Amino acid sequence: MTSPVVLAHQARINRVCDFIVQNLNDEHTLERLSQVAALSKYHFHRVFLTSTGLTVIKFVQLARLKRASFRLAFEPEKRVLDIALEAGFDSSEAFSRAFKRTFMQSPSQFRTEPNWPNWHCVFAEVKNQQRLQIPAQLCVEVVDFPKTRVGLIEHRGAPERIFETTAQFINWRKSSGLSPINSSQTFGIVFGDPNATKAADFRFQLACSVQKMISDNAFGVVNGVIAGCKCAKIIHHGSLDAMEPAIYALYRDWLPSSGYELGEQPLFFEYLNFIHQVDECDLRTYIYLPLS
Repeated sequence: MTSPVVLAHQARINRVCDFIVQNLNDEHTLERLSQVAALSKYHFHRVFLTSTGLTVIKFVQLARLKRASFRLAFEPEKRVLDIALEAGFDSSEAFSRAFKRTFMQSPSQFRTEPNWPNWHCVFAEVKNQQRLQIPAQLCVEVVDFPKTRVGLIEHRGAPERIFETTAQFINWRKSSGLSPINSSQTFGIVFGDPNATKAADFRFQLACSVQKMISDNAFGVVNGVIAGCKCAKIIHHGSLDAMEPAIYALYRDWLPSSGYELGEQPLFFEYLNFIHQVDECDLRTYIYLPLS
């Protein structure tokens, strides 16, 4: 068990990390960040480094490059120069050097054929070095999820390659017009814990609500149904990579005292907005745990 004192100390650093991610376009001064942490500015840098494994400057740059990578992959209409300026670089050349140094691909290479496994390695290393997870505070609602007709595509294999399947799904959605993103629901259905499943056995389905049957297509999207069921429902705010504490807390803390039993269906998510629409810190996701 991590002591309350350690958790309280870590909460200060988590607060700073969240502040940075929520204000990526701002200049982050030592004075301001040390105030957010409620720490002396003479010690803040060392405390941040020992808690996260990163300097503040590196943390800010990685957060901006992460946003830039999503811009490149999923917003083809945006110019590289505009993405570079948004990321805080004075020129596309400086942006390209930093991007390639981080992801081993130039921005144009990443836009054309992103190496998602390598991208995940960069942020997995950061995640392993970074902060302790503070136990999730849950606000659980038990709801009746209605039977929903969907179009779905299944990803099989390493979780690090899910964005490749995501790109196929997005392209189908744009070309077919059968599930407009602004007026249809979008789901993720996860078969097992990616942390405890061999890469070759991992399954994840991306789905969206549809009103009509889907015909055969080159993208591999097929007809499907999310069965109606009773669910425990919570909302997650922020990065999809940070949902684990809330998910584990549902199983560990809420379920045993809830009086409910687990249902047969797998855990699933409903994505209320997307990384190409908002910054990562503003993502909103419903987490549904099926019950019997």
